[in-house]
Amino acid sequence: MGKHIVILGGGTAGTVTANRLCRTYGEREHRITVVDQDDDHVYQPGLLFVPFGLAQPHHLVRSRPRQLDAAVDYKQARIERVDLDARTVHLAGGIRLPYDVLVVATGTTLLPEETEGLTGPGWGEKVFTFYDLAGAVGLRHALERFGGGRVVIDVADLPVKCPVAPLEFAFLADWHLRRCGIRDKVELTYATPLDAAFTKPVAATALSGLLKDKGIELVTEFTLGEVDGERGRLMSYDEREVPFDLAVVVPLHGGAEYVGRSEGLGDELGFVPVDPHTLQLPDRPEVFAIGDAAGLPASKAGSVAHFEGEVLVHNIGRHLAGQPLDASFDGHTNCFVETGFHKALLIDFNYDTEPLPGHFPGPVGLPLLKESHAAHLGKLAFEWLYWHSLLPGRELPGIGSVMPERGKKHLSV
Repeated sequence: MGKHIVILGGGTAGTVTANRLCRTYGEREHRITVVDQDDDHVYQPGLLFVPFGLAQPHHLVRSRPRQLDAAVDYKQARIERVDLDARTVHLAGGIRLPYDVLVVATGTTLLPEETEGLTGPGWGEKVFTFYDLAGAVGLRHALERFGGGRVVIDVADLPVKCPVAPLEFAFLADWHLRRCGIRDKVELTYATPLDAAFTKPVAATALSGLLKDKGIELVTEFTLGEVDGERGRLMSYDEREVPFDLAVVVPLHGGAEYVGRSEGLGDELGFVPVDPHTLQLPDRPEVFAIGDAAGLPASKAGSVAHFEGEVLVHNIGRHLAGQPLDASFDGHTNCFVETGFHKALLIDFNYDTEPLPGHFPGPVGLPLLKESHAAHLGKLAFEWLYWHSLLPGRELPGIGSVMPERGKKHLSV
């Protein structure tokens, strides 16, 4: 048998990579091992819908190994550390896993305990997050009991996975409260550490306009420093306060814990600082990172992992063949932004091009940066595509890793 490729993480990025490798090189050419600490593969885009009763929790979880090609060896174990010099992964129980190529795909870890008071009084009662399944379910029950008051959606700090999800939550909350007939009894606030609703000017203008149209207050440059659950106060590092009766907080994110225990692997946040185009770790050509685990100037979103997968698998093949890497990831990101009332808008961008109006994937296609029912249907259809096309490593017709320029309208703000 050929070389041993070890993939750490059996989420979106790790599963896509393993299955693409099997499709590209066949089961006899290389040995592929995927490691994760549990058996639950969660469809994370669905967490957004759980608090509003639009998705059932048990429908979002499937077995990790069942999403992998039969040729992949799946090991369920906790990762202790990576020894880069010895090219060995140390697992719990003293198990050692040598590798010829290592792919880090362990995503992000939620760190709510890093924010003073966040997991203190009120946590799970009037302070929640929807970024994990338990939190989303708890928030669903809280919304069912909620009769009015101040609801604050807050992003503690960046980076976070799926940066548009907090905005989507604000839009869906507005819609949900109107359906319940209590919108006039609720003050909705969206607080962000950014200086606008989004990172890119054109999209920020469009999304800020939607917040205003829906009567959602926007608080910018608000970096969460402390939560006072008893008094119902969010406090920023510059000592501003935002009062709440119900707080929906997106907590701090960091890389997986073992990254910090692995000398030379991660940065100060626990992400792997790979080359933004080749996804290869400088000075360690046999190490790659993909998805949320990678320290890249791209969004931490599932579409990014899908687009990166095409580049990564090609580059792994070049590396094993002793050839220079020639595939380049351009930062392509594609997100449906649910806006309520059975509508959504689509954004498509990369490292160099911000989200622009127009159509995707070409002049005839879904509208960009414009609310439509078609985009909402696209968001719903993505769940089927996720399980049956994206995870198995299949190509999506007409949608490749390179961001399409055709159909976009370049303009100035």
